[in-house]
Amino acid sequence: MSMSIFKKAMNHFSSHFSAYFAVAAASLATGYYLGQILPSASKKEQVQNILKQCKQKVESEIGTDFKDDDEEELDSDDESYEIESLTLNDVPGEVRMALVIRQDLGMQKGKTAAQCAHAALACFRMIACDPNRKSFNPTMVQRWLRCGQAKITLKCRDERAMDELYAMAIALGVNACVIHDAGRTQIAAGSATVLGLGPAPKAVLDQITGELKLY
Repeated sequence: MSMSIFKKAMNHFSSHFSAYFAVAAASLATGYYLGQILPSASKKEQVQNILKQCKQKVESEIGTDFKDDDEEELDSDDESYEIESLTLNDVPGEVRMALVIRQDLGMQKGKTAAQCAHAALACFRMIACDPNRKSFNPTMVQRWLRCGQAKITLKCRDERAMDELYAMAIALGVNACVIHDAGRTQIAAGSATVLGLGPAPKAVLDQITGELKLY
């Protein structure tokens, strides 16, 4: 009975992720069935064995370890320069975060989204999480949160253009972080992918990114 469920699920789904979830469902159904007929001492072991066998079968048939390419993004590194941005608290208006994406790398959308997430989190950690850091600025963080955590994605030509933007940010007192990819998917290791800026007043960010086009 369990094998017919397994075969039906595998035939129904074409992609490896769908196959994985189908196998998991079949395994749970089998585990429930065994739970009704086996002595309690052996239930857990039997279910674990079936789950293991099903996963091994799928791996052998579709040749995957079920890891998505962008899971490798967890190994991305960042280059940040901590500065004191307290003087920017006197600048009125909306507070934003800017994420500047290199265009010459040809990153796919999923890759770009993952890199932007790294940059946003790195900027937030710099300014909001550790009172001992020079970049800590809770006032600016609260202004940003009240503005709906505004973020804008922009694009720049290449690494040289990104370096210039990075230098401008530091000169204006805006915390900045450059994300470097680990190089396990799509692009070379160490490539600078996204520049994160802020959170900082929009009026100040516009002096850095005002000429950039939206991503």
